[in-house]
Amino acid sequence: MSASGGSKAIVAAFLANMGIALAKFIAAALSGSASMLAEAIHSVADSGNQLLLMFGGNRAKRDADREHPFGYGRERYVSAFVVSIILFSVGGVFAIYEGIEKIREPHALDPAWWWLPIVVLVISIALEGFSLRTAVRESNQVREKGQSWVSFVRRAKAPELPVVLLEDTGALIGLAFALLGVGLTVLTGNPLFDALGTIMIGVLLVVIAIVLGVETKSLLVGEGASQADYDRIVDAIGAGDEIEKIIHMKTLYLGPDELMVAAKIAMNSNKPLREVADDIDAIEARIREAVPVARVVYIEPDVYRPAIDPQPSTDVFVLKSSD
Repeated sequence: MSASGGSKAIVAAFLANMGIALAKFIAAALSGSASMLAEAIHSVADSGNQLLLMFGGNRAKRDADREHPFGYGRERYVSAFVVSIILFSVGGVFAIYEGIEKIREPHALDPAWWWLPIVVLVISIALEGFSLRTAVRESNQVREKGQSWVSFVRRAKAPELPVVLLEDTGALIGLAFALLGVGLTVLTGNPLFDALGTIMIGVLLVVIAIVLGVETKSLLVGEGASQADYDRIVDAIGAGDEIEKIIHMKTLYLGPDELMVAAKIAMNSNKPLREVADDIDAIEARIREAVPVARVVYIEPDVYRPAIDPQPSTDVFVLKSSD
């Protein structure tokens, strides 16, 4: 996904959440529903999250400089990690706290406005469904054929779409919890159901925040190429007749759209320097053609010496058959 990838999903989610938050706050104030208040705070948190994602995306576009020679691509990971913290604290923990308070001190819904939360929740479900559909369409443009949604969320290097997918899915489930709590409270007259719905929303948000935080933390620490891309790079290096084998190779995502490849390759020691340089250029071109995000490529030519060169289990050896 490009640096602008997922922008439609982010904008759609932001606009939906802003409108929904306002409606929920009005409904919560008039009806006294705890579930509605928790959902309103949830929508405000989601709106702030979309702003953070857009902010991180814009900062990531800055050119590399002396202080950050590999650029600012990981700004997008930082923004996504902050989003997970906001979801956990502002969304999840607040909702759980509010639900517990309503259990301790129950408040019945205002009989004159009992219908308003239900109307707002139904409209919110429709708007969130539209936002989720936009996110799914955007994701399908970059999701590999046959890849499951769980795998997409876990393996995607660009954080924006997985974040929006998790937020929108969580929002729809949370709205269902709120509708269930408010509906049962209206039917039975017992405000306990409203409070339980609020707690369920909070627990849901905490779970989503933890999943998002764990996955984003892995990207912040530094992830290498996927196994499929790793294999493509190995095949690209070994596709020509320039080398004898790969002594070792490492990959690292510098940002969602920029992969670094560093490889130490064994070449014929009798080759002149000009020919070695041309061979390296050819290898780099094949790597970039096979994996376009491999924008930073370092190739170190060497002579393979089994007694000196380390052979950890992660090393790859491409042997050339002698003709």
